[in-house]
Amino acid sequence: MGHGDDHEHGRGHREPYDHGHPHEQSHGHDHSHEHDHSHGHDHGHPHDHDHDHLHGSGFWAQVKHAIVPHSHDHVEKAQSADEARADGIRTAWIGLVGMLAIAAAQILIVWISGSVGLLADTVHSISHAVTTIPLIIAFRLGARAATSRLPYGYHRFEDIVGIFISLVVFGVALLIGWEAIDGLRNPEPLQNLGWAFAAGLVGFIGNEVIAEYRIRGGKRIGSAALIAEGQHARADGFTSLAVVLGIVGAWLGYPQADSVVGLIIALMIFGIMLASLRTTVMRLMDGVEPGLLDSVTETVLATEGVCSAIVRARWSGHRMFAEAHIGVDPDLTVAQADQVSAAARDAIETRLGNVERTVVELVPAR
Repeated sequence: MGHGDDHEHGRGHREPYDHGHPHEQSHGHDHSHEHDHSHGHDHGHPHDHDHDHLHGSGFWAQVKHAIVPHSHDHVEKAQSADEARADGIRTAWIGLVGMLAIAAAQILIVWISGSVGLLADTVHSISHAVTTIPLIIAFRLGARAATSRLPYGYHRFEDIVGIFISLVVFGVALLIGWEAIDGLRNPEPLQNLGWAFAAGLVGFIGNEVIAEYRIRGGKRIGSAALIAEGQHARADGFTSLAVVLGIVGAWLGYPQADSVVGLIIALMIFGIMLASLRTTVMRLMDGVEPGLLDSVTETVLATEGVCSAIVRARWSGHRMFAEAHIGVDPDLTVAQADQVSAAARDAIETRLGNVERTVVELVPAR
């Protein structure tokens, strides 16, 4: 059989490879298969590999994992491109509406208390539109068809937005840190403690609920940018938490507790930003989660008819593009080779989850 042929599964054009081996001339036809990944089946267990090994079992390791979601948690359930995109847009809109609801509650507290100083946190909640709207635009751009200049489509605009969100979170950390240092140098008595406590509590609880909702949505569809937006909400929640803890400290007789807690919160937010930025930059560099490709390769090697396998994959937004070089028995018929190719493709897509396109190339095993 002609094992030098490409077996492409996905959307878009086929890019043949030149293998330079004598089997290319066995058959003059091309075994190219295109599959639109719009099916909604659930593969159930992508990205569950080596979880304990990667995170450790210590207390602080578990705390860090709870606060900073890791990239290999991203895909919980396989979805079609349209389903994932709609899910992401819905999650982003609901999160924004939630932030505006928090702002409305805080505005009510400001109106009742008459404290203009409480407006800062309220304005910050409204400012979430600055990052949420670009994210929604990125999801919508991902629906555009690939072009000759952008053969893999517009998916990576989502990751660019993710970097923007991380930089906004970095700005939040800088602002909190600056205000905390200024508070230590020039301490001022806190005012309207009761109302400030109420506004801070509303901000912390509300932001944490929205953060968890966005992060879960990002894991569900595999979107690092949506997870970054969830971390943005969590950073805002920590800002409100600093206010709450500072007021508690003032009530207990420690007036500078507000500034000390602010510094600690700023460092925590900075850590969140670094983790988010690292994930997004790694994706832009075609990086994948540690151990992922080894796990996928093991799955492919367990497929009947596969003698050897080299698997590569990369993220583009919340979708994955995969390719595999599969070694098979050179004596297989074309029909048998097609069956091996289809089985290998299914194994890859089952293990990875949200795959946009899979290219399987068969070569004779040596």
